[in-house]
Amino acid sequence: MPDSFRRALTGIHAATIVPMREDFSIDEDALAEHISWVSNSPGIQGLLINGHAGENFVLDRSEKRRVVEIARAASPRGCLIVSGVNAESSLEAAKEAAAIESAGADGLLIFPPNSWALGHCEEAIFVHHQQIRAATSVPLLLYGAPVGAGAMAYSSRVLEHLAADERIVGIKEGSWEVASYEANLRLLHALRPDFIVLGSGDEHLLTSYIIGSAGSQVSLAAVVPDLVAELWSAASGGDWVRARAVHERLYPLAVSIYRDPPGGRATARLKAALKILGRLNCDAMRPPQPRASSQEYRAIERALSHAVSDPHARAKSQPTSAIPSPTTL
Repeated sequence: MPDSFRRALTGIHAATIVPMREDFSIDEDALAEHISWVSNSPGIQGLLINGHAGENFVLDRSEKRRVVEIARAASPRGCLIVSGVNAESSLEAAKEAAAIESAGADGLLIFPPNSWALGHCEEAIFVHHQQIRAATSVPLLLYGAPVGAGAMAYSSRVLEHLAADERIVGIKEGSWEVASYEANLRLLHALRPDFIVLGSGDEHLLTSYIIGSAGSQVSLAAVVPDLVAELWSAASGGDWVRARAVHERLYPLAVSIYRDPPGGRATARLKAALKILGRLNCDAMRPPQPRASSQEYRAIERALSHAVSDPHARAKSQPTSAIPSPTTL
């Protein structure tokens, strides 16, 4: 597998959202604008599209292919585009992966089917990845699911088996738990020193960078790309004082988007944050997820006020008009 892909995969890669219209159709113009803004932000090395932030579990195959086409057209030349593959059926996942590759994706991130949270045998994991591998030719990445996501997180034995495949070049390490992150990092680097481990827990990026990371694929970088890129720049340069200062600005925002209950609300909150910043007009979500509530908006607005110190960025925000009234929810 080309070393150029591994090199391009380092640094900060923004996991983008997919703007929807009120009728739940994809707003392609708004998507192109979002992709262009994020991918052209200083310090952003590439994109993760069709990820969880991009509502990949409610898009069909043709829509995911179209998202790739729009991302390729709207991003600058040389921007690395990795697309998620997320389907319950391995046969459908393989067809989806082939369609996404033909649309221009540079690599594929294989998500475990959501049904695996209830339990599965290890052989099912291997079969799923093999089906996608056989249908494609681009580099593949694993998704390390949160340890709290039922049975979705991979065991060390599964990681050893998957990492033996040279087509699989890295992992979006989303264990969301520091001890598991470090254990997986050490295991994978012991097996393959060139294996790319991306620290992708938005709440503990600084901790991941201290332990060791090649970069991140994170949706927080689709809202405040400059700050996430600054955090990585400071950490990768060993300037831990500056990194800690950036972390202090980012942490309340990460909590308001990813940690505050109830769970499963990150994408709706990302859209709310973008609307507050004047970067998104419509915050509609595909059912069954509702858009962000007025309470969620207020928490995100407070966190953004703490994070965004650039007066030009503040001028773009629309906090009063962006927060929905209870009657609109």
